[in-house]
Amino acid sequence: MSDHYEVVFSCFLSADTPASVLRALRWHMGMEDERPEGLDAEDHPYPSLLPGSSPLPGGDTLSLRRTAQQFTESGGGFVWELFARLYWVDDLTLHLDALLKLIAPHVVYQGYGGHIRDEYDTDVKSFNFHDGTYDRVRL
Repeated sequence: MSDHYEVVFSCFLSADTPASVLRALRWHMGMEDERPEGLDAEDHPYPSLLPGSSPLPGGDTLSLRRTAQQFTESGGGFVWELFARLYWVDDLTLHLDALLKLIAPHVVYQGYGGHIRDEYDTDVKSFNFHDGTYDRVRL
């Protein structure tokens, strides 16, 4: 019997996030049909952010959009807003590090960037980003 998890990605990526990273995220989300050139098939064997028939309240949710952020007197900037809430079978967790490694260098704000939790547990394991990397998550 498989374990199942609620997985949440909730972070902002810099405006200058490379097109290759954005294409990879779109492929993972099912927005592009073909694996982007240069995306390692061993680390990313299949799209991991596809919505499904989730038993979680509210279902699966995905969003990758360019949004205005931090308008000040001197102007404003744009960032990429990544939000995903998905119901994962345990096999998908094998490739969690590859996804975190893909986005970590582009995360704008340090600290919380999402979490994973067993569907029957209240304990969440947060994705914490800092200095272009992340703290490994132990399941």
